[in-house]
Amino acid sequence: MDFAKSFQMSWIILVISGLLETTWAIALERSQGFSRPWPTAVFGVALVLSMAGLGWALKDIPVGTGYVVWVGIGAVGTAVIGMVWLGESVNWQRIVCLLLVVAGVVGLKVYH
Repeated sequence: MDFAKSFQMSWIILVISGLLETTWAIALERSQGFSRPWPTAVFGVALVLSMAGLGWALKDIPVGTGYVVWVGIGAVGTAVIGMVWLGESVNWQRIVCLLLVVAGVVGLKVYH
C-alpha cells in the first residue's frame, strides 16, 4: 500500500476510533459502575477497539493531531448523544461550545 492510501486509511480508522470512544463512554455510563453485564461488555470491547485504532492511526498521523481529533470526536459525539437521547440539557451555550470543539478539530486536521 502506498503512503497516500495508508495515510487516508489512517484517517478513516481514526474517525472510527473516535466514534468508538463515544460508544465506550455511553456504555460506561449505562453500566452503572460495571454492575450491568451487557453495557460493561460493550464498554470493554469498544475501549479496546478504540485504543487499538488510535494506535494504528498514529503510525501515519502526528500524535498531537491524532489524539485531539480522536478526543474531539468522542467528546462531541458523547455530548450530542447525551443531549439528544439521554435528556441532558440543551442550550445555545453548550451548542456553541461543541461547535468550537469541532472547529478546533477541523483546524488541526487542515493545518497539521
